[in-house]
Parts: sequence; structure tokens; C-alpha cells
Amino acid sequence: MKKSRLEAFSDGVIAIIITIMVLELRAPHEHTLAALQPLLPVFVSYVVSFVYVGIYWNNHHHLWQAVDHVNGPVLWANLHLLFWLSLFPFVTSWVGESGFATVPVAVYGLVLLCAGAAYSILVRALLGLHGSSSLLARAVGADFKGKVSLVFYIAAIGLAFVHPWLSCALYLFVATIWLVPDRRIERILSSKS
Repeated sequence: MKKSRLEAFSDGVIAIIITIMVLELRAPHEHTLAALQPLLPVFVSYVVSFVYVGIYWNNHHHLWQAVDHVNGPVLWANLHLLFWLSLFPFVTSWVGESGFATVPVAVYGLVLLCAGAAYSILVRALLGLHGSSSLLARAVGADFKGKVSLVFYIAAIGLAFVHPWLSCALYLFVATIWLVPDRRIERILSSKS
């Protein structure tokens, strides 16, 4: 199967996820700057989630540049990833509305963990299809950042029950290490051409 339909579908779903998240931001009824203060937790959780969705979109895009085709297992692995990403608007809203309470922050981390695991599963499905000597295999390598991210998510989930703000700091740290796009795929693709 060609990858173009899966790419277009995924881009559409991710665009909808971002749209739903921004629709959760409600304008205050008062017309003062002070009226924005209670919305700060909601806005902060939106910004963090927007960055995360952007990171997934960016890496997803790079991933498809390194493969030629897809199969049934790849389609299901991609849907699995999109499922977890589709929960971002819910957990983002919950965290923001709760003012970063323990359980919402832990559940947010669980969704991040599951999305990260789903992305790893998608990469493994693509590697299974394209082989260990493929362009993708050379670009992905040992996927150190992906594995470390999962460990940090697990730690942050537990930490949410001790101190939710430290948990959020770990989520921000993981986002920060992913803000710089993975240049391996770009380097491999440019060396190919």
C-alpha cells in the first residue's frame, strides 16, 4: 500500500486534535487583564499539549519521509498512536481545569506514556516491514530519546502523587529534549539524494 493516504489521514486527525484543544480555551466574561489570571492553568496546559502534538506531528512527518509503503499492521499501529493523541484534548482540559491536581497530572502522564509507547510500536511495525538494513533502520538507530522519554513518563506519573509540579517539570523536560527535531532522518535522507 502507498503511504500517502495514511499520511493525509494522520495530518487531518492531528489538525482536529489541535482544533479541539484550542476550543477548550474559553474567553472570560470580564474585559480586564485580571480576568485572565484564573485561566492561566488552562492556558499553560494547552501550550504544553500543543507543543507535544506539534512534536508528534513533526516526528510523524519525518518518519514517513524514511519509508516507501505501509501494510495492515502499520495502519493499525498508526491508529493506535492517533487514539492516544486524540485523548490529549481531554487530559489537557482536565489538568488545566483542576489547577494541576494530582490525579489529572498522573493521568496526563499516562496518556503521554501510552502515546510514546504507541509511537515506538509504530516505528517497530515500520521496521518490521522495511527491514533492518532500511533507510528507516539507519535513521532510527537505538532510539535512545524514545526509550528515555518512556522512563521519564513512568517516573513523572509516580511523582504526580508526591508533588504534581515536579511531575509537570519532567513532562516539560521530555518535551524540551524533543523540541529539537531528530536530525538523523534528515541526515540519512540527504545522504541518500
